Amino acid sequence: MPTRPRKRGAGRQLHGGKVTYAVLILFTVGSLFPLVWTAIAASRNNTRLAETPPPFWFGGNLFKNLEIAWTDANMGTALLNTLVVAGTITVGTVLFSTLAGFAFAKLRFRFRGFLLLLVIGTMMVPPQLSVVPLFMVVAKLGWTDQLQSVVLPTLVSAFGVFFMRQYLKEALPTELIEAARVDGASSLRVIWHVVFPAARPAMAVLAMLTFVMAWNDFFWPIIALTQEGSPTVQVALAGLGRGNIPDQSVIMAGALLGTLPLLIAFVLFGKQIVGGIMQGAVKG
Repeated sequence: MPTRPRKRGAGRQLHGGKVTYAVLILFTVGSLFPLVWTAIAASRNNTRLAETPPPFWFGGNLFKNLEIAWTDANMGTALLNTLVVAGTITVGTVLFSTLAGFAFAKLRFRFRGFLLLLVIGTMMVPPQLSVVPLFMVVAKLGWTDQLQSVVLPTLVSAFGVFFMRQYLKEALPTELIEAARVDGASSLRVIWHVVFPAARPAMAVLAMLTFVMAWNDFFWPIIALTQEGSPTVQVALAGLGRGNIPDQSVIMAGALLGTLPLLIAFVLFGKQIVGGIMQGAVKG
């Protein structure tokens, strides 16, 4: 019995050409340059950074500047506070956005379209407009300079709801939910055993985006928190720039300390993050 000829190139590993590798190297160097320059600046002193041309290699003051930044900015407390804030916001946003996205994608209820438009419409409102009323509410509740004043206003996001709704609309078959209902599964069991497994790739992507945004958030924390009370990393770094002549090398050392936890997280969980993105792309 004659066999069908295999398609040309099927089953073979594809290799990039010299141009592909050159472009990848160029983008890699461009992406790493800000981090490398931060480390170089953190290893110098303020006088050397003010000279022309600026330094392009490491100096001998890195650990000294890191120690000064750690002490002056109360960086240990700031890192712990930021980890608590970013972690809580990430868990809350992923959980609530998945539940709301599932409701908008698969459930039928009155005014569903209007409510979805209302959620999307909140994305068009500049966050600066809500600062004054939000601060008044926080002050009335007595939450000024407390971490809950940063966590609760951002515990769910309109982008997260819309993102999860779009994903579950395509990735979660309605027949699967109906089959679970026929088997006698309650709403909680449907969510736990059907919705969450189907939404896992999108939840991983949303968690990554939310954690990075919460970690780097500066605008609202600098208003709600102080450096002497319960600062986050960004609030603590803002305190390093005070003075008649700010020490740029110490500021860069503080920025390097604030960036290291994110780099460690990406190194440890990078494969899972990329796998979640690729799995979501295949399902989509």
